[in-house]
Amino acid sequence: MQRVIATRPGEATDAAGEADDGLMRTEFTFELPRGYVGPDGTVHRRGVMRLATARDELLPLYDARVQENPAYTTVVLLGRVITSLGTLSTVDSSVVENMFASDVAFLQDFYRRVNAEGHTRIAVTCPECSHRFTADLAGGRLGES
Repeated sequence: MQRVIATRPGEATDAAGEADDGLMRTEFTFELPRGYVGPDGTVHRRGVMRLATARDELLPLYDARVQENPAYTTVVLLGRVITSLGTLSTVDSSVVENMFASDVAFLQDFYRRVNAEGHTRIAVTCPECSHRFTADLAGGRLGES
């Protein structure tokens, strides 16, 4: 299977979130709300998450940390499916466990959206005028258009 990365909210995709050329998107870019602060003090915000496989969801169950504390499943799973983050050479569970809670919550929701729903778009209704539109969670940082 050929990997297709969607890099911008306005990128040409069909209603199912697939690229116009018919290839399935397997990787999705994201931008963390706060950002991971690396050991050298660099803040890493932009990253890529790939679609999870059945193996990705099963292997954490055999991890000793997960067996001791089932809540750790999220950390191990995200460490497997995040393929890049900023300029870090590798991303694993040790990176995820040192992220801010708000970033982990964002990544959990992002994971659910791309793996269960197949896209990163959400339906939004303006509280002022009741106008309905869609927004892409893979887009810019909070407050940016």
